[in-house]
Amino acid sequence: MNNARHAIHRGSTTVEFALILMFYLTFLLGVLDMARLLWTWNAASEATRWGARTAVVCNRNAAAVLARMQTFLPQLTEANVQVDWYDGAGSVSASCTFADCQGVKVRIQNLNYQWLAPLGFSSIPPLAMPGFSTYLPREIMGQDPGSASICSS
Repeated sequence: MNNARHAIHRGSTTVEFALILMFYLTFLLGVLDMARLLWTWNAASEATRWGARTAVVCNRNAAAVLARMQTFLPQLTEANVQVDWYDGAGSVSASCTFADCQGVKVRIQNLNYQWLAPLGFSSIPPLAMPGFSTYLPREIMGQDPGSASICSS
């Protein structure tokens, strides 16, 4: 009789542990996923800053801007990134050069965050992140011989 009670007690402890572990792991994965969301948010903000910096120092080269931004967020594509150069009148210009461009605005749009941890044991649809943008006034746009390290990537 004693062995039977001991076996039942041991079995119930295992079931209780499994139930508690399931909730604990769900909570832990949720916390880790939230931390990953905040990291992605910060990386998107930094990517726009570095993209704008590349755009104002280098010649007009949207591919170099995107490549620099992808060092922070590899999932960025041309569809997510928009680079606008502004002329002296403050209008978006498709043809301004280093001599007459006055600034650049780099934006990330339509970026979705995919959750990894299941919440409530069901998959969560991707979270649409807000748009991120940075505007910087023109600097040297490729005219500084020391800017090759920034413009080469």
